[in-house]
Amino acid sequence: MGTHVIEAGFPINSDAEFEAVRDVAEATRTTTCGLARVVDDDVEAAIDSGVELVHTFVSTSDVQIEDSMHSTREEVTERAVASVERVVDAGVECMFSPMDATRTDEAFLIDVIEAVDEVGVDWINVPDTCGVATPGRFGDLIETISAHTDARIDVHTHDDFGLASANAVAGFEAGASQAQVSVNGIGERAGNAAYEEVVMAVESVYGVDTGIDTTRITDLSRIVEGRSDIPVPANKPVVGRNAFAHESGIHAAGVIENADTFEPGVMTPEMVGATRELVLGKHTGTHSVRERLSEAGFEPTDEQVRAVTRRIKEYGAADNRVTTDDLERFARDEGVRRHEGVRV
Repeated sequence: MGTHVIEAGFPINSDAEFEAVRDVAEATRTTTCGLARVVDDDVEAAIDSGVELVHTFVSTSDVQIEDSMHSTREEVTERAVASVERVVDAGVECMFSPMDATRTDEAFLIDVIEAVDEVGVDWINVPDTCGVATPGRFGDLIETISAHTDARIDVHTHDDFGLASANAVAGFEAGASQAQVSVNGIGERAGNAAYEEVVMAVESVYGVDTGIDTTRITDLSRIVEGRSDIPVPANKPVVGRNAFAHESGIHAAGVIENADTFEPGVMTPEMVGATRELVLGKHTGTHSVRERLSEAGFEPTDEQVRAVTRRIKEYGAADNRVTTDDLERFARDEGVRRHEGVRV
């Protein structure tokens, strides 16, 4: 699809994960990334796995330094610098992440970033580890960090307050070159910025060519949904089954005339490999019913369209799902004629 980087895993985690990361690195032309804590064995395992990019990270917020790592700011800085130096010396591209950056004392955050910048880090990843940033505040932080490093900026946002994708886009607006995303937004706790949301916002709203084949996004979403066994909500932006579905009579009549009336316009279902659907239910109008009857091979009169629409509204109001079979049953009950040559 043209995805730029695949963060394949944590090579030190187990022999199986090391082999998986190595296999991904060997099997794709896409840049492959391996994770590593600022621990010698982690860094060596990532380098040995054959990835083109090593992402090394350490907590920088006081609460995580003291109560998770049981360490000090000084030790964190020393280990960060040593790990970045090891990756750079190995001739591998290096990304450094000050974990929990959005809850880190800003002066210390800048100190750590400047320290790894001095030893040649290629990327600074800015993680909103606990999802507490807002787009405005996150954008300001990216601008501040950019003023203190020559490295490119990458962002990693979590969705605890439903702001992950918005924060990722805010990062781009503030000068970030890359965002870490996951298909369907799956990830720790409430998840991460969604691949499909960020890509389509950048492509459609901002008009930026990402180089990604967006027509495969829906298929990719379905693959990940099946493999992960994490269902995609019907109202999920871009890839949800209702993302391009219309039931309201006003909406359906509009999109039949011109899809731009009640769809973003800058993002069509075809762009993401999806299809538009006119849903039948208690809010259905005559325009939608006429369209669906025609698609099913019927030639209704205006009076028959109104009669079938009434039947659909009553059936849907009783909490029934209106299927194509129901539509055809109502049409036959009302004596609607089929097109010539169409088999019943």
